[in-house]
Order: sequence, then structure tokens, then C-alpha cells
Amino acid sequence: MTNRAASGESSIYRDEDGRWHGYVSMGLKENGRRDRRHVSGARRADVVAKVRALEAKRDAGTAEAAGRAPTVGDWLDHWLEHIAPRRVRARTLESYEALVRLHLRPGLGHHRLDRLQPEHLEQLYGSLLEDKGLSPATVLRLHRVLSRALRVAMQRGKIARNVATLVDPPAVKRPTTALPLTVDEARRVLQAAAQGRNAARWTVALAVGLRQSEALGLRWSDIDLGVGTLTVRRGLHRVAGKGLVYEEPKADRSRRTLALPAQLVEALRRHRVVQLQEREAAGSLWEEHDLVFAQVNGRPLDKRSDWEAWKALLKRAAVREVRLHDGRHTAATLLLSEGVHPRVVMELLGHSQMRTTTDTYSHVMPALAKEAAAKMGTALWG
Repeated sequence: MTNRAASGESSIYRDEDGRWHGYVSMGLKENGRRDRRHVSGARRADVVAKVRALEAKRDAGTAEAAGRAPTVGDWLDHWLEHIAPRRVRARTLESYEALVRLHLRPGLGHHRLDRLQPEHLEQLYGSLLEDKGLSPATVLRLHRVLSRALRVAMQRGKIARNVATLVDPPAVKRPTTALPLTVDEARRVLQAAAQGRNAARWTVALAVGLRQSEALGLRWSDIDLGVGTLTVRRGLHRVAGKGLVYEEPKADRSRRTLALPAQLVEALRRHRVVQLQEREAAGSLWEEHDLVFAQVNGRPLDKRSDWEAWKALLKRAAVREVRLHDGRHTAATLLLSEGVHPRVVMELLGHSQMRTTTDTYSHVMPALAKEAAAKMGTALWG
């Protein structure tokens, strides 16, 4: 590099005040004009280093566009609009957008992306926990969202490091122990359900432990009543701006085929007959979606109305109030209590890891261990 440079080359010179200046040709701007960057310093060596750094970014294709340096808010907006939608589901993207809009952009959006520090994150997390009263689980979720966005920024050379990896997010307590129904309570629920509409909806919940979204997205084409099997292929979810949408399971293990108890097969046969009668009564108002559990006009059931139906059912059955998801826990607990191997229960529930099954149903494990010890005693000593 010399005081004079050919067109397009970098140049360095010293002004009358003794300060050194460097100019680097970066190519063309979006408007078609030349993008020539300026650096300066008190010593020539400093300017040489700055010029070489700019040239390296230019040659590697990692230089920022000319103009204002991007902020954390700018990058989060770009990530949400152009990158995250290709990697996550619509429902997950909706939760990302909410966390960015409510917490990350207000708290960190004004910082320059390349100057974000771990201390900025720690201050935000402390404020959200102490001043705004957010739960550790919520702060952990937004930490993970930010870390994913910054990881992509680092991969693309926008930043030198992902500062989120340098911060310890808040610890989250272990989830509340599942509260399954007892055998007596489950039977009372099924007896009460038999007197109402969509009775088989609750038989499916308690007998095979489908998730709510899986049950509401279930189609008749997913069930083989002759063989007695049910295949989980999708779930029904509500997404802001899109309404009810069907989504395939995220994990491969959630796609599964289950063997049905003979009593459940008969319950589904009866349910099919009743639904065909409803279809005939609805006439032209019927909407065909091939749904096993639907409204009287064939349209999908909303999660909220399904949850309200569960609460009403518990009340009719005179059973303590438990979450709808505890119906799934009931199925798992009954299976484990009957001696079904945890690995089999894991497959039936669609858990991705054995640890999820054993941790969630640890309350059943001591009894199973005692039973196993008794069986071992019988095997060895008679």
C-alpha cells in the first residue's frame, strides 16, 4: 500500500496534521455507487492494520453494508423474517416473535450487534426476573431464542462471538409431578363420558394417552378398526393470524402406530355410527375433514372448547379437577402399574428419550422396583 493507489486499490496517506488515513474499496453499494471505506489513526501501523482488516472482511464476504451499523434489534427482525421461518414451525415462530417483541427488542434492541456484551444480557435477565416478575422458565426461553439468533449472526461473520454462550441463564425447577387419575376415577370418567357426545374422545385419552393436539387432529384414515390400530401422523394447533392448522410431529418418535384395546375399538365403532348420523342430519352444512372428533357440522374442535368439555366431564363424574394432560399421565401410570416395561410406555407415548418417561413417572418406579425385587427373589429362591 502506497500513498498513491490504482483505481479500486486501497490507499494510505498522512495529512498535514500528521494523522494517517486509509481508504479501502469494498465494491459497490446497493444504489450502484462505489463503496469506499475510511479509517484513520495516529500511527501508520494502526491504519495499516485497519485497512487489512477491512480487506479481509471484503474478500471473505463478511463486510457489513455501507451505512449505519446494525443493531441487535435489526438483526432479530431480519432473523425472524427471513431465517427462523425456514427452520421452525409456525407455532414456534409465533412464540419467538412474542419473546422478541415483548422483551428482547425493548431490552437489547438498541445495542450495536457487534458490541453486545454478556453484561447486557445479565442486566436484562435480572430486570425481567426481579422487576417484571417473569418466571425463570420464560427467561430461559428468551435466552435460547437470542442464542439461536446470535449463533447465525456469528456463522455469517456479523459478530466475532455468541455472547449468549458466556451467560448462565436462570435455573428452572423440575416440572410439577404429574397428577394421574386413579383406576376408580378413570372408570368414573368413562362412565360419565358415555352419557355425552364424543364419548370416545375421552376413551382415547385415557386408554392410549394421546396428546390433545394429536387427538384433535386424528382422522379416520389413521385408524384401522379391523386390525385394531391407530397411527399418529399430525396434530391440530391454533396459530395467530392463521387459525387452526395441522402440523406433523416434530420428533420421529411422535409418529407412531398404537395397538388399541378391544374395548376402545368397539367404542370407536359406536362413535363412527353416531358421527355418520350427525353428518346426515347436518346435510349441506357438513364440512368433510375426515376428523374422528369434530363438531356436529364436521369442523375441527378448538383446544379451548375441548378443554372446557374435559372440565365439565370431571364435574359430572364427581372427580377431582386435574389437567387435561393428566389424562395422558393416567394412561402411562396405569400401564406402568400393570408391569408394562418403561421402554414400551415410552414408545406408546411418543417420548424421544427414556429419561423423559422415567423422570415424569418416577412416582411409579419405587413400586415397580419392589415388584421386580420380589420376582427376583422368587426366581432365585423359589
